[in-house]
Amino acid sequence: MNFTSNTGVYCLVIRLLQRSRIRIGRLGTFHFPAGFYVYVGSAQNNLEHRIKRHLRQEKKIHWHIDYLLRYGQVVSVYTYAGKKNKECILGHEIGKRKNAVAPVKGFGSSDCSCNSHLYFFRHAPTISRLKI
Repeated sequence: MNFTSNTGVYCLVIRLLQRSRIRIGRLGTFHFPAGFYVYVGSAQNNLEHRIKRHLRQEKKIHWHIDYLLRYGQVVSVYTYAGKKNKECILGHEIGKRKNAVAPVKGFGSSDCSCNSHLYFFRHAPTISRLKI
């Protein structure tokens, strides 16, 4: 990973090998089918540190994504320069992709009005060509 900015937004592509029933904090317990999940987040201070934290196995559970990462494996990370509002723009772009499904309303979007910042795809999505 090459970080050219301390501030930005990012996508984690996560592979879940088997269907799992996962409690996501106060949102509740949900069934997650096997496949690929794209999570959109932002870091307004130290983007590199935030992503490295997500990639660590051992960490305190703090964000919605932490619950899912206990079951899935990050297979790709994409970063984009920009302020926090780009997180929602990027999330909407991913949500418009063919076969995208938002599996949990409010996932990762408790601080904005987006439906979700997590999207499910049965097959590996192509994220690298997204422009925001």
